[in-house]
Amino acid sequence: MSKVILDSKAFQNTIDKISKDIFNENKNVNKLAVVGVQKKGVFLAKKILASVVKLANINETQIPFGTLDITLYRDDLDNFDQNMPVIKDTVVPFDMNCKNIILIDDVLYTGRTVRAALNVLMNFGRPESIQLAVLVDRGFRELPIEAKYVGVKYKSKEFIKVECEEMDGIDKVTVSYKK
Repeated sequence: MSKVILDSKAFQNTIDKISKDIFNENKNVNKLAVVGVQKKGVFLAKKILASVVKLANINETQIPFGTLDITLYRDDLDNFDQNMPVIKDTVVPFDMNCKNIILIDDVLYTGRTVRAALNVLMNFGRPESIQLAVLVDRGFRELPIEAKYVGVKYKSKEFIKVECEEMDGIDKVTVSYKK
């Protein structure tokens, strides 16, 4: 049994809200860079970047874009046995020093993915700031990590599934309840 948290229209409205908040807090877009956490965070980051570019009325290439894979920085690698996650690309093709990095992921839960992403980012330089943006904050943190930009807060220990049009054919967020 599942429940839709965001349909495609609400999904887009949420992307627009996050983008507007980011733009309003970061008027100097020359210092801005956007980095998405593999895999759904990358799709969301591209959507948010496009929206911020539109708000700023600039060329998309003016805001650097990167992707992070946190797999090798996870603190639970010993739990996977032979079903290791597939390692994806980490691409940060810009100088991160003195940039305001907008780190984007789909769901914030325990905070462990963000902790790993911060470790990866620090290997690329010393940004002026790192601001976290998430589509869904589901609460129940295990680490003292909070997002600056949150699309929707939906406190749940149940599985939250983010679907992105680029990968799943539709933009949608659902929560799955066990029977």
